[in-house]
Amino acid sequence: MDSLAQMDALVKEWMHAARTEIIQGFKQKIAVWTKSGRNDLVTNMDRAVEAYYVEKIHTFFPEAVVIGEECHHQQNKYQTSGWVWVIDPIDGTMNFVKQQDHFASMIGVYHNGVGVRGYIFDVMNDDLFWGGPEKGVFCNETSLQPPLDTGLRDGLIGIGMPYLVHNYRNLQQVALASSGVRIYGSAGIQIIHVLQGKCTAYVSYLRPWDFAAGKILAEALNLQVKTIDGCTLDMLSSSDVLVATKNAQKDIQSLVAPAR
Repeated sequence: MDSLAQMDALVKEWMHAARTEIIQGFKQKIAVWTKSGRNDLVTNMDRAVEAYYVEKIHTFFPEAVVIGEECHHQQNKYQTSGWVWVIDPIDGTMNFVKQQDHFASMIGVYHNGVGVRGYIFDVMNDDLFWGGPEKGVFCNETSLQPPLDTGLRDGLIGIGMPYLVHNYRNLQQVALASSGVRIYGSAGIQIIHVLQGKCTAYVSYLRPWDFAAGKILAEALNLQVKTIDGCTLDMLSSSDVLVATKNAQKDIQSLVAPAR
């Protein structure tokens, strides 16, 4: 494996190139298909960006296993040994289609199950959040400091809409105990807000490509990334995921209802 500095340079180049294609794509008609339901969308741009990332990864890192949202069924998704790249080409596809805003592109890189690099690109704001455990976290080239360890009462919280509407594990009470709820429809954008201290926590049902990059970045900033019960996440499974300050995590755990 080449140096991490070379990896950073390559991934930044790929993500900015993908952004150019995405912006240009808005000038054309976007092809949209549904997957599991009418609100679970995939577009020609999701597939094109993922194919571009996969091609680049296999060219420069031929030993890598790639797990992607649109191609995961073609991969050995249960492999954690070696170098594993987890990609989400467009996170927040509904926003991409309906708003042409508030979506992210994400890549997480793991070695033998340990997070090495995370990249979350806020595409429309042209802000790339990237880094890792030994590097720290950056927004473009500006170093981020760990956010204040704010408790639930004094911070905003992001909650996935189905969890809030259906009161999963008493999350409506959690919402009422916070300073307010923010729902953006993109895990990448929501996690960025926790990294920046704009929200004190984010909880939702996430798949590996939704949280792989964010987990690396959040933990590098001393944030907690666990299940809602405080358990360690299985990186290749889907689960409820809580990204939070340590104090907010404690507050939320004291309010959630037992699992049924």
